[in-house]
Amino acid sequence: MLLRFASLWAMLLLVLVGPPALAQPRGPLVLAAASLQESLNAAADGWSRKGHPRPVISFAGSSALARQIESGAPADLFISADEEWMNYVAAKRLIVPQSRVSFLTNSLVLVAPATSRARLAIGPRFPIVRALGNGRLAMADPASVPAGKYGREALTRLGVWPGVSSRVASAENVRAALLLVARGEAPLGIVYATDARAATGVRVVGTFPAGSHAPISYPVARLRTSTNADAEGFRRYLVSAEGKAVFRRFGFGTR
Repeated sequence: MLLRFASLWAMLLLVLVGPPALAQPRGPLVLAAASLQESLNAAADGWSRKGHPRPVISFAGSSALARQIESGAPADLFISADEEWMNYVAAKRLIVPQSRVSFLTNSLVLVAPATSRARLAIGPRFPIVRALGNGRLAMADPASVPAGKYGREALTRLGVWPGVSSRVASAENVRAALLLVARGEAPLGIVYATDARAATGVRVVGTFPAGSHAPISYPVARLRTSTNADAEGFRRYLVSAEGKAVFRRFGFGTR
């Protein structure tokens, strides 16, 4: 009787847990710019509904991700929020060159807490320093993170960077900068339009003229070290008409 009970228990465990050989295959690991959180997760859900293992996504500033790749991080795809960091990993021969596609665009906006009454017309020498009062301007790190670099370029071309450079609250990525504004810890911040759209605690004060900064471009590429069987398929899905439609729902432009 005891032997029979043990056999039944073993069979039940096999049904509940399953043998190692039947473990679900892992989806591709994607290193992606922080500004893609909602949209890329939606795209990953769409891909998994087609019967594929859901991709595993790690979000951070593009600069941090590029350095992780350089240090040998095991990943399959990289999506940067600018061309420069993709160029950086490409120069080190860390991507498959023919897999690189620039497929998304964005715009840059100035945001304030939702309760703020701040009003500013963005243009040459606009009074952003006065609008800050005693507060700071929240930005992704303007020395390395794409959103911060675009922001610094725009402020420089508009002639106000010298006055505001010492008033910057530098964040590790664009979502961290957005959070500073949403929490009321900074009276103004520079983020992507899609970030502002995804947040509930901020409002858009104005949009930076497209000519005030380099075009905002998101390239995707497969990494040379990728071994995941689904990585190329997911990359193709992202740049397809179906994949791009997902990103447009979240406010991105596509090309």
